[in-house]
Amino acid sequence: MPVQAFTRHCVAVAVLLCCLTAGAQTNAPTEPEVEKTNKNNSTDPSAAIKPVAQPKNGSAQVNTAPERASEPTLGRVEVIGANSETDQRRASTAAKIIIGKDDIERYGDSSVSEVLKRLPGVTTGGRPGRGGDVRMRGMGGGYTQLLVNGERMPPGFSLDNLTPDQVERIEVMRAPTAEFGARAVAGTINVVLKEALKKTLNEVRVGAGFEIGRASPSASWTRNDKFGESVSYTLTASVNRSNTRDENDTRTRWTDLSSGEQVLDQHEIGFTTSERDGVHLNGRIQVPLAPGEVMILMPFLMVSQSTSGGYGQLVQQPGGTIPPPFASYSTVGESRFRSTRGSAQWQKSLGDGVKIELRGGVSQGAFDNQSSRNEYDLAGLLTRRTDDQSTTKENGWNLTSKASLQLENEHSIVGGLEFDSSTRRQSRTTLQDGLPILTEFGEDLNARSLRMAAYLQDEWSPTKQISAYAGLRWEGIETRSDSDVYQVNNQSNVLTPLLHATWRPDEKSRNQWRSSLTRSYKSASLQDLIARPSISNRFPNGANEVGSPDRAGNPGLAPELARGFEIAYEHYLEKGGLISANFFYRHISDLIRSVVALEDVTWSPDKRWVSRPQNVGNAIAQGIELEAKFRLDEIWSDAMAISLRSNVSVFDSRVDKVTGPNNRLEGQPRGSANLGADYKLRALPISFGANANFTPAYDLQLSDIQSISVGTKVVADAFLVWFINPNAQLRVSANNMLPRDYATSVSTLNGTQRQTNDSANQSNIRWGARLELKL
Repeated sequence: MPVQAFTRHCVAVAVLLCCLTAGAQTNAPTEPEVEKTNKNNSTDPSAAIKPVAQPKNGSAQVNTAPERASEPTLGRVEVIGANSETDQRRASTAAKIIIGKDDIERYGDSSVSEVLKRLPGVTTGGRPGRGGDVRMRGMGGGYTQLLVNGERMPPGFSLDNLTPDQVERIEVMRAPTAEFGARAVAGTINVVLKEALKKTLNEVRVGAGFEIGRASPSASWTRNDKFGESVSYTLTASVNRSNTRDENDTRTRWTDLSSGEQVLDQHEIGFTTSERDGVHLNGRIQVPLAPGEVMILMPFLMVSQSTSGGYGQLVQQPGGTIPPPFASYSTVGESRFRSTRGSAQWQKSLGDGVKIELRGGVSQGAFDNQSSRNEYDLAGLLTRRTDDQSTTKENGWNLTSKASLQLENEHSIVGGLEFDSSTRRQSRTTLQDGLPILTEFGEDLNARSLRMAAYLQDEWSPTKQISAYAGLRWEGIETRSDSDVYQVNNQSNVLTPLLHATWRPDEKSRNQWRSSLTRSYKSASLQDLIARPSISNRFPNGANEVGSPDRAGNPGLAPELARGFEIAYEHYLEKGGLISANFFYRHISDLIRSVVALEDVTWSPDKRWVSRPQNVGNAIAQGIELEAKFRLDEIWSDAMAISLRSNVSVFDSRVDKVTGPNNRLEGQPRGSANLGADYKLRALPISFGANANFTPAYDLQLSDIQSISVGTKVVADAFLVWFINPNAQLRVSANNMLPRDYATSVSTLNGTQRQTNDSANQSNIRWGARLELKL
């Protein structure tokens, strides 16, 4: 779609939304109500007081009962929690979405990434119900900055490994800010772990998920208390087991382009089972040192161990020009992951609005992986065995300082310095039939990176109708490799100016407009820079095929730079509801994309097809995100108090060095949509709801020789909560209630032939039950 036409379309949708909002205002309830509402728009049935029936059409009624003196007629009274997530979103100058604990826990999700898929503009990769890499604006490949407590996590960490029980809230920032960093072309997702509360809490949760007869139990414990009179702490511990089985179905076909005849047809089916045990611990200890001075200690530990196994068969139709590489195969694997992090934060108020903060931490991560693959012929005889063993250890430290000055008229100035360093040691051995391969690269790879940053931001409200933000951030990154045979010395630095503004037409208005002008960037990952070559499983010897390339890194990658613009309209309803429209635009230079090419390589006497990341030119990305969440009786006074949440996003992009059509950013669908509702019964202590997540099918042209098609993705979830008593509740959930295959198709050209790989990966319903107790 041309840029001008797309922009006109987005503006038209936004205008339509504004018109609907205006119509909704005219239908707002005017009569007093009595109904207790918490900050997440949910209704407490025990607090509802039914209004006294009134005569219709003004007709008089005779009252024979004795008249009671001074007996009031009660309507419904609305009590809304202060400082809710919606209030914080409304007050923020830079666009921010805040998801609280109730929304995080509502559907009993097994991972944080499953929670995020319901947010406007957020999609996940992979089959339904399995989490996957998180993408804002549909932009994959590291465009979304993922933080935990404001810090980047070590390699090997995934949001799929973080359980929602440990999370206090999630902050989604659509545009970068100086304080949180500019490595956020699509945006930033900051996961905030459990924080200290003002009240004592001792909470236990025990539950299990069930998928095709396989149980995945979990348990967590949260303790919030004090040592003595002043030292408060929060400790969260959780254990879980994930037990899954995934079916795989792939068909590979070669077609002659001139004649249209099929020259090869291979069909591979198989399955993979996996068991993963995880232990998560995190805490927060707050120690007052003096008036206006506090020390906060934040330990974090994550340990997991998994085992996997798989089996598959390959059937090739007669007449193929290439012999089948195997008839069947079996795989076994074992991996261990450990991440420990200790952070300390010191805050001191110096008076007159001056506050300083120091934060430092050390971290250590380790990832060990062992895998074996055996291939057999039709007679069941072993024809090839591949063993791969790797160990990665990463140690790091970080130190940040921040000073803030609070002036009059809601004016604050913040500046800071950041330093962090990491050292990675990686050892890998690959054996084929007992003999080592890729020996020319050595077994050990040592690399280190150093990052420095400085920023200054000024946020103020010159009037009650205008809030403005100006920030400037400089960041430099140096990456070095100590390997004798694969040396890397990559340096980059970026200066990013950032501007945000919020305007309210009237100081008491519930409408406001936002706009942003930003510069952001995406640095090349350590894996992209120094990745040791990986050999194709299908064609380990001799020449390989274009559809089964080897993979390698590129030490000469430059960072991607992006100029961004956003404009948004938000309308806040009286009872905490929200209707918004957000348009974004990004112009990206030095786009990084994996390119498959035929190369002369050192690990084979034959030319091999190799996939390497490269800077391929420029790209643009744009879209509009529409969101509406409210309680139904906010719009129609006589409606039921059903909480509705919906969002629709439309994405578009173009890569200028790739011939169209469909020359969009890798992994970006045309859009996404969510529709959800929940309701608390008035007569029974039960709450229930459902949500449908939809991502339409899409086609992508990755390069002049390679394209991909991805099928429609639909995920339907539901939950029911029984409030047994004030200290106990039972949550029952059903995730991926409409299971369907996750279909992908990759088409690759090789001279006069086309290779097509069609995959259909099965998904399943996941049932869950969890008992939540406050002791």
